[in-house]
Amino acid sequence: MDKQTVFHVLEPIYDTHSKILLLGSMPSPKSRETGFYYGHPQNRFWRVLSDVLGETLPLTNDEKKKLLANNNIALWDVLASCQITGADDNSIRNPIPNNIGKILSVAPIRAIFTTGGAAARFYQKLCYPHTKREAIRLPSTSPANCRLSYDKLKEAYHIILDYLT
Repeated sequence: MDKQTVFHVLEPIYDTHSKILLLGSMPSPKSRETGFYYGHPQNRFWRVLSDVLGETLPLTNDEKKKLLANNNIALWDVLASCQITGADDNSIRNPIPNNIGKILSVAPIRAIFTTGGAAARFYQKLCYPHTKREAIRLPSTSPANCRLSYDKLKEAYHIILDYLT
């Protein structure tokens, strides 16, 4: 598979009540195809998030947006564009960041979380110098991250509850 230049096509999800911001690295090919974040059917993001929040698993994009809004969660990605091979974050080259300040200027964000190592690295290098806001690294929910059990993922994501109350 060849490296291709990819542009972020998904709008950030947030409003003036958002208390936390969850940041991935870049939408996967499957997410771009489905038109929403964490669109790969084997990605555990929506299952983990709904279980941590005590909510029903959202199945449609509208249900996912409602879950986020009802729980004051903003969702976006660190990168606006990059060169990448498939969904392999380790292959990312020439990353260009999203303007995270767009959300921070209107939402009372209490904490920023990155979902995986690549998101954490790119946030620290490209976004932190502008936001001056530390991010808390959460493990990736990608099917490629098979070293963490579902229970361990859920345990790690429970920290978001500390910032939502």
